[in-house]
Amino acid sequence: MAGAAGLALCGQALVVRGGSRFLATSTASSDDDVLFTYDCSTAEKKLQENKGEDGQPVDKGSDMILASTFSKSGSYFALTDDSKRLILFRTKPWQCLSVRTVVRRCTALTFMASEEKLLVADKSGDVYSFSVLEPQGCGKLELGHLSMLLDVAVSPDDRYVLTADRDEKIRVSWAAAPHSIESFCLGHTEFVSRIFVVPDHPELLLSSSGDRTLRLWEYRSGQELHCCHLTSLREPAEPWADKRFATSRITYWCQEGCVALLCDCIPVVYIFQLDAHRQQLGYRQQLAFQHRVWDIAFEEGQGLWVLQDCREAPLALCRPVDGWWQAVPENAALKKVSACLRGNWAMLEGVAGVDVGFSGLYKATFDNVTAYLRKKEERLQKRRQNPPPGPNGQAKKTKPGEASLRCSS
Repeated sequence: MAGAAGLALCGQALVVRGGSRFLATSTASSDDDVLFTYDCSTAEKKLQENKGEDGQPVDKGSDMILASTFSKSGSYFALTDDSKRLILFRTKPWQCLSVRTVVRRCTALTFMASEEKLLVADKSGDVYSFSVLEPQGCGKLELGHLSMLLDVAVSPDDRYVLTADRDEKIRVSWAAAPHSIESFCLGHTEFVSRIFVVPDHPELLLSSSGDRTLRLWEYRSGQELHCCHLTSLREPAEPWADKRFATSRITYWCQEGCVALLCDCIPVVYIFQLDAHRQQLGYRQQLAFQHRVWDIAFEEGQGLWVLQDCREAPLALCRPVDGWWQAVPENAALKKVSACLRGNWAMLEGVAGVDVGFSGLYKATFDNVTAYLRKKEERLQKRRQNPPPGPNGQAKKTKPGEASLRCSS
């Protein structure tokens, strides 16, 4: 479940998406970078693409981009949209390689580390693989869950595929034989919104959920190593203190071992320190923003990029200064990319009020007993006020003590 606007970074390549469009540029301070833009509403629609992989007609969508990602090297970029299309790009130079149809609307996608295949997770709980080397190839069903998938990840050695679903589960499957399950990571009490394999500690997994926790796992064994309750980090006076929320982005900075967490309905970013030796997370700080934060991403050597709903300052760059995270003054890279976004603000302006968060995924609770007892008491009150007639047509007299006996029953 991605937001209506998003940010993706790989090396110095930066992509910002909004609605059906995205723009790609570089965070390098040079002025000779070419700005690449793409609009999914203008994507080629071939006749044979009128049917999905299951042979059923494809209903028309809004063309809004649902999820996007870079490959490990940054050589490829892929996205899925609301019209059930998977679009693959080469980034050096930017070029659209293929437009393929998927069976269901997708929630997440990721490249294998080898960059030979692309994995796509959808709302029906299935994961399909698509070839990168053969851009026109059809998708292959790899594995399935019984509930909606919300995220998919791959171990750095391509041995395991990790999937997170609405039913609180994280499954670890063998990539070579996805029907073989290595383990389950169980402990969340609501849908698992995001999973992230730590790149420089490939045995560790971070996960977040609608239960407002951030958890650290040794995923091959399914062992939970650490759990941080985000509700304990908030001040009672904060206006969003009583809100339900889930993490919409987990991003990691290898340079400092920092984890940044963005939640879907509160304007703060949580910063944690990963202690891989002790196998735990340490809370460091929260960054508060005046505007809605759409997405975040780390860039090695730069810091944390923050995409926000503010035309004057669409991007912020945060770094630790004397151990304290804060927004840095506008440098050449920030100035250049912000100018690109201001010039294409119409792309983001249309998604300012769009809510595509996790609010519809929480468990629904029903208290039928309270309603039943209330209606029963109303019936008894009416019966006492208007007792039913006796056998001779007269109102039946209530014996002393019978009323109290009925009430106690």
